[in-house]
Amino acid sequence: MSQASQDLIVHQSAPLNAEPPLDRLRASFVTPIERFYIRSHGSIPRLDFDQHHLKVNGLVGRPLELSMRELQERFPRKTVMATLQCAGNRRSELNEVRPVTGTKWEPGAIGNAEWAGAALADVLGYAGVQQADAGKLHVAFDSVDEIENERDRFSYGASIPLVKALQGEVLLAYEMNASPLTPEHGFPLRVIVPGYIGARSVKWLAGIRVQDEPSSNYFQQKDYKLFPSDMNQENVDWEAGMMLYDIPVNAVICEPGEGVELPAGPVIVRGYAIAGGRSIARVEISADQGQNWARAAFEHPRGEPWTWTLWESRLDLPPGEHELTVRAWDRAAQTQPEEAEHIWNFKGFMNNAWHQVHFRTR
Repeated sequence: MSQASQDLIVHQSAPLNAEPPLDRLRASFVTPIERFYIRSHGSIPRLDFDQHHLKVNGLVGRPLELSMRELQERFPRKTVMATLQCAGNRRSELNEVRPVTGTKWEPGAIGNAEWAGAALADVLGYAGVQQADAGKLHVAFDSVDEIENERDRFSYGASIPLVKALQGEVLLAYEMNASPLTPEHGFPLRVIVPGYIGARSVKWLAGIRVQDEPSSNYFQQKDYKLFPSDMNQENVDWEAGMMLYDIPVNAVICEPGEGVELPAGPVIVRGYAIAGGRSIARVEISADQGQNWARAAFEHPRGEPWTWTLWESRLDLPPGEHELTVRAWDRAAQTQPEEAEHIWNFKGFMNNAWHQVHFRTR
């Protein structure tokens, strides 16, 4: 098991998929590397910084091949605070409605970090990509990991629209929380696409291609898609799925934990909320199954456009069994669906239903 996974709940060791316990996740606004969730689809490459190169080609004016040193020295270093969230975060709750495929993530497949690297827009500009092309092209990313299924061996790939790639927040990152990336998090180079699902922030990046359609990679064309609720593995129409990009508004209770027992009286409730590139406007807690709601206070009103919001509320609870529910609104007045069954899909993606915990006070 990797060193980075020892503070995490490991769902799989090969490929390595792990998330932190919610109380540890919620302990700080910036998630320490050792508590940051790990999402892998195949091998974790062990790459040499001095030997690694990035190729940029496709519909560009000037194809590039850059060493890591050239990437660091030729382009200004930029930092972005951004939260990454797996599209399968909270998949376990959808699995309780009806079985779904994939790792049964709890709500800990999320983390907030300060990323540093070269702005993707700067690299694309150096390659001769024009802003006028932004509305019709895509930027595809290729990894060097190795993924196996029953019939094939291939590497991970994904793409984002060029209009997003040219925004200044998208990075070719080589640092995480002021340290070099660890192998589990993409050393020596990864993409960071703030506001998008984590699947678009490709790790172990080796290739960038500007093209007139989304990536043809399996993970873009089939895996990370949202399918209608009447489809499953047997009757799926791959063309019917929506490619996933933006993170929807979501809120989770991290403390108290599911099934704990606490003294009656004042109970502190803590959690996180996220809305992609939109800020959180309001978080509310209910102790009576949604009949009445109390507003939570924000702990970190930092104004960061790409980060989660940590919130806290204090409730006075009598002895007995309790069910707490949380919901959030973003600045566009979008909120969360009430029931997970209303957004069930066989891949278990994008669960942003009201989150609940059950516990007892004595």
